Amino acid sequence: MGAAAAALTGQTRAASSTRPNIVLLYADDLGYGDLSCYGSRIPTPRIDELAQHGVRFTQFCSASSVCSPARAALLTGRYPARTGVLGVLGPGDDGGISPTEETLAELLQSAGYRTGCFGKWHLGATPGYLPNDCGFEEFLGLPYSHDMWPRPLMHNRDVIESPARVENLTPAFTEAAVRFIGDHKREPFFVYLPYTAPHIPLAVAKRFRGKTPGGAYGATLRELDWSVDEVVNAIDEAGVGENTLVLFSSDNGPWYQGSNGPLRGRKRETLEGGVRVPLIARMPGRLPAGATQDGFCSALDVLPTVANVAGVPLPGNPLDGADIWPLLSGTTSEGGDSHRDVFLYFDHLNIQCARMGNWKLHVTRYDSPAWVPRPAAGRTSLPLRPELYHLVDDPTESYDVAEENPAVVGKILDGIREQLHRLPEFVQWTWNDTMARKTEWIPAGALPIQKTQ
Repeated sequence: MGAAAAALTGQTRAASSTRPNIVLLYADDLGYGDLSCYGSRIPTPRIDELAQHGVRFTQFCSASSVCSPARAALLTGRYPARTGVLGVLGPGDDGGISPTEETLAELLQSAGYRTGCFGKWHLGATPGYLPNDCGFEEFLGLPYSHDMWPRPLMHNRDVIESPARVENLTPAFTEAAVRFIGDHKREPFFVYLPYTAPHIPLAVAKRFRGKTPGGAYGATLRELDWSVDEVVNAIDEAGVGENTLVLFSSDNGPWYQGSNGPLRGRKRETLEGGVRVPLIARMPGRLPAGATQDGFCSALDVLPTVANVAGVPLPGNPLDGADIWPLLSGTTSEGGDSHRDVFLYFDHLNIQCARMGNWKLHVTRYDSPAWVPRPAAGRTSLPLRPELYHLVDDPTESYDVAEENPAVVGKILDGIREQLHRLPEFVQWTWNDTMARKTEWIPAGALPIQKTQ
């Protein structure tokens, strides 16, 4: 950076020093029912305290039921199908989040924010796709999941340990985030802390073992709870608590371990247990304390909401999320179609479900969980007809009410089709292919679905 550019950056940061800080804490495979403030028997007192001083959401959904696509959507405000990240990225994969995307970090960095990522990236492990290429000036973490080999721990672009010791990861990420907050407390900062916990394999520092119910999983949640407390304390001790928006959430539902609470389905499924996750937000003085918000929103809404709070322009790409500050601040309790027509649930290429308000329509079911036999080829991966559930009256998605509500089914289908022309062509192709195969064998008398032209 030249002297003139450095001076301009300094002026930008000085001018924006009153802008709020953003701290985004993002767990890995944490289920909707894993925190005690969401009904778990495993105590998470520090995260509960965060909820007591902020807002706890009951209807917050990830944009994917698996890691990489969920993270791409979180950092861009766009459906994963748009971002170039359709499935889980590993060490052998080239590419990552598309260079045409503008991430939340890039958005804030261009406005003078100091930006740090400390944890699991999982959005590209090759040059051009690492955190330092996507708006983060400092990175300490893993380029992909810690169950992938060789599990290198990186500082910026350099490998500093390989393989990284799993029991050291959460403490290392926490220490780096705390230091970053202390170093930049007089400047606006964005800290993104995407934990590897509680994704398997489980391993925690010795001081957290055997001190909570739930075995190794309980110990992992205890360590996660400790980390959240350390970060929040660092914010408050830096004297910037009232000027910092803290968000805590998860990328998707629980895998083999963990709790989906009252919901049906798990990771890799578009049933609610695979996609609905905790969201807790704290900003003293600007957000109500001890509030519960039942309005529907999603990870797609994080970027536009943060952009509003930080007072920075939105990216040039069309967003699929919306500013949910009214939900956060409690000025409205309405979610769902108050700020979007229909929310789409994807399984990689395929639209599987769509939500409108408290209604959710299943149109396909391509996801095949690891713990059940793969369905036979052909028809068994598709419902006989669209399945409609009211997620407040029926959170377990157990009672299909499509037949009693044909107008709702039709309105949601119209909402899907209306969005199709704005989505990549391959999404349109897979939708039309699904609808064509579905109508080949749909039983007589069932609600018909016409192919999209």
